[in-house]
Amino acid sequence: MGIIRKTKTVEILLNEFNKNEVAISAKKLIDGLGNTINKTTIYRVLDKLEDDGVLHSFLGKDGLKWYAKCNGCSSSKHTDMHPHFQCLSCGKVDCISTNVVLPNIPNRQIEFSQLLIQGKCEVCCA
Repeated sequence: MGIIRKTKTVEILLNEFNKNEVAISAKKLIDGLGNTINKTTIYRVLDKLEDDGVLHSFLGKDGLKWYAKCNGCSSSKHTDMHPHFQCLSCGKVDCISTNVVLPNIPNRQIEFSQLLIQGKCEVCCA
């Protein structure tokens, strides 16, 4: 993990991820923290935390950018390649702990991949 300055803003954002085990959209963070932290600062800190291997991001439904905590990543490499699930009923988005095997594509080198699975979560299915 890279060197992260523990500023007040970093602490506030990390607390949001520590109290939720689900992914959080940038929009939700801005809506919830916009009175405390300005939008530009939120995006800047999220980018820094992603660069340092603390968070990873992916695109959800409607093109919104979501962030979730990394597991075993560093500033030099993101190793938590996994699908994400977005509930179409309640909107919850979370990481799915399963291995995804990417195909070998001739004459190509895969650097990044995203897999978003959409449906109903365990609560909405009940």
